[in-house]
Amino acid sequence: MVKKKNASIKKISIIVLLVTGVFFVWYVLSDRYTPYTDQARIHGLITPVSPRVSGFITEIEVKLHSQVKAGDVLFKLDQRPFQIAVEIAEADIDNTTQSISASAASVKSSAGKLGVAMAQLDRAQRNWDRVQKVMKENKGALSESDQDQSETALLEATEQVASAEASLERAQQSLGESGPDNPKIRKAVQNLEKAMLDLEFSTVLAPTDGAIESFEVDLGYYASAGQPITTLISNSDVWIQANMKENNLSMMHIDDEVEFALDIAPGKIFKGKVRSLGFGVATDQTNKGGLPSVSEKKGWLQDPQRFPVIISSNDAIVRDLYRLGGQVDVVVYTGDSYILNSIASMKIRLIAMMSYVR
Repeated sequence: MVKKKNASIKKISIIVLLVTGVFFVWYVLSDRYTPYTDQARIHGLITPVSPRVSGFITEIEVKLHSQVKAGDVLFKLDQRPFQIAVEIAEADIDNTTQSISASAASVKSSAGKLGVAMAQLDRAQRNWDRVQKVMKENKGALSESDQDQSETALLEATEQVASAEASLERAQQSLGESGPDNPKIRKAVQNLEKAMLDLEFSTVLAPTDGAIESFEVDLGYYASAGQPITTLISNSDVWIQANMKENNLSMMHIDDEVEFALDIAPGKIFKGKVRSLGFGVATDQTNKGGLPSVSEKKGWLQDPQRFPVIISSNDAIVRDLYRLGGQVDVVVYTGDSYILNSIASMKIRLIAMMSYVR
């Protein structure tokens, strides 16, 4: 009787050891060929919506969690100050063109004065030449007073020409280039363009398709340029970040098939692919350069280092179910092993069913 009992215990022990060995081998192989993690979250692009000009909000076209398309009107600021600025800039262009016309008239006037001064210089020069010729032929023919008067007239005419030339140069510099290349006109046009841009920016548009979050403003709120007034969760790109153990990556490649379960859809399994594998994470020694931080489960045994694996899905139904920050269970199929893949497939489906009672 004792021998039979010992034999039964021995048999049970052998069976337990065999089962334990099988589970150990399965655990080691599945960790590499069909890695699984429940440390996965949904991530996406977040765009803070900020006005490019400051002003009081006069119209609000969206609500919290509104779905919007790129180009949809979200808010309107008080446009009156910007419309006034446009009108001022338009009037400035008119004033500038009138001023340039006046400058052109000044150039013509200065040019005319220069012509008169040069004519007077020519007459004074000829008169001085005659005086010199007469004095050379007959020194006593003219008095010293006549000589001094002729010389003074020549000097004054020379100075008048120099003054007229300077006045013409100043008038030409003030006028600048004619037409649209004139610097005054260019400045006035640029001021008008800026005023029209500011008027355009007073209407805040959706930069991309998405949903409105963090909406806490009302009519009369003063929106400051560059300061976010709401947040837009973009639909342009959403992905799953699965934090896999370091030894899970040994057999993993880009485009490997993935199955995952979302807590928002209990009992359902969705398919995706590995988009990319992380090359580094932040640690106490490497905490610079904006490396991703991966949270770790703390237990009495040290958890292996984890790296982000990015997973994407082209399933339109899945994209409608995505919620940023939502929890995901993920299994990756890195090979064609029928047994390991079948066990992993049953495991992820059992986990998906357990989502009903989480």
